[in-house]
Amino acid sequence: MSSSSSSYEDERRAEEFSNLVQQFNQIVQDIGDPEEQPRRRRRGARKKAFIRQDREASAVRLHADYFDENPVYPDTIFRCRFRMRRALFLRIVNAVAADPYFQQRTDALGRPGFHAIAKMHCRYSVEPLFNSSAQEYLRRPTSADCQQLLAMHETKHGFPGMLGCLDCMHWAWKNYPTAWQGAYTRGDQGELTIILEAVASQDLWIWHAFLGTPGSNNDINVLNNSTLFNDRLQGMGVPVTYQVNNAYYTSEYYLTDGIYPNWPVFVKSPTHPTDPKGKRFKVMQEAARKDIERAFGVLQARWAIVKGPSRLWSKEAMSDIMFTCIILHNMIIEDEGEQATQRKDDADEASSSAASQPHVGAPSDFRASVARQASMRDAEMHACLTLDLKEHICWISATSISYYDIFVTATQNDINTSKN
Repeated sequence: MSSSSSSYEDERRAEEFSNLVQQFNQIVQDIGDPEEQPRRRRRGARKKAFIRQDREASAVRLHADYFDENPVYPDTIFRCRFRMRRALFLRIVNAVAADPYFQQRTDALGRPGFHAIAKMHCRYSVEPLFNSSAQEYLRRPTSADCQQLLAMHETKHGFPGMLGCLDCMHWAWKNYPTAWQGAYTRGDQGELTIILEAVASQDLWIWHAFLGTPGSNNDINVLNNSTLFNDRLQGMGVPVTYQVNNAYYTSEYYLTDGIYPNWPVFVKSPTHPTDPKGKRFKVMQEAARKDIERAFGVLQARWAIVKGPSRLWSKEAMSDIMFTCIILHNMIIEDEGEQATQRKDDADEASSSAASQPHVGAPSDFRASVARQASMRDAEMHACLTLDLKEHICWISATSISYYDIFVTATQNDINTSKN
């Protein structure tokens, strides 16, 4: 009896197990094979859309719109779209054509890739353009350049011996290293910045650029690290001679704001002048010093990458971007500027300044370098130069219409308008 009951229990359990196996198999069939099911996407993820790009047709349209003999868009629209004229754009394309990135290649399917013009339309390559144009468009002024700059600034602004305007610009840095936050933060800026020191002439050509000083420094700290006077201290600069108020000087100068030291290489405007000569000199100096502010404004308006905060991670990449934008800026100034199109002495422009050939050869000894540095920091010579320039500005203002007269007339008209 007991043996029959135990065999019955075993058969019942085997039948229940068989039913469970059949139910499990049925459930698996209903769900399907897990390996054949599509993989679940995480919540919030979107499927990447496939866009079929017709590169061949796009290249044909780009050529027909801008680079054909009879393009769809005129030169004015091309200038607005590409920030430069068509001839200059094609010259840049030819300059970087040797770079492998800009060479047209075929993909694995045998389809031709993007043309060099299409790649230049999307981005400007930094390294090929910098290597091919830095020596020409980021050079120090030569003897002929100095002669042209001295004559231009004396004619336009009335300052003999002026080579340009010196100032600094802060470039915001977004993706900065966290450990560097204190060094690149300054209270008046409100964000982390890196400083660009530049010298610009009246035609907005940028002759000197130095980038890399942390934003917590001021203009004097930037000057101490700058390379602006390296050639001068080594005796390899361009000798300059000019006459101001019947006095001869052999040191060129830059117009600056009030933070710079009292050196004869800097000419600043007086803080609170009380005499008419000082007021007139202050107005004309500040009017001429707007050249560097205009250059910064044009540079940032033309290239948005240096206007907004930089998203780059390294200072080296930021320097390459900034210098490339300056090279393109100088190219456009040379191609379109009224003064920059002629890089030679103009015989019709009379000037009391002269520049001779620079010294070429090995740098002089240490004592001579110290003596040149002492003469460059001579505060007494700075005071004499400032007084002579005041007399010179007063004299030319009395003999011709000056910026001061225009300023006084406009101010008086504003006062009369407000009274009425």
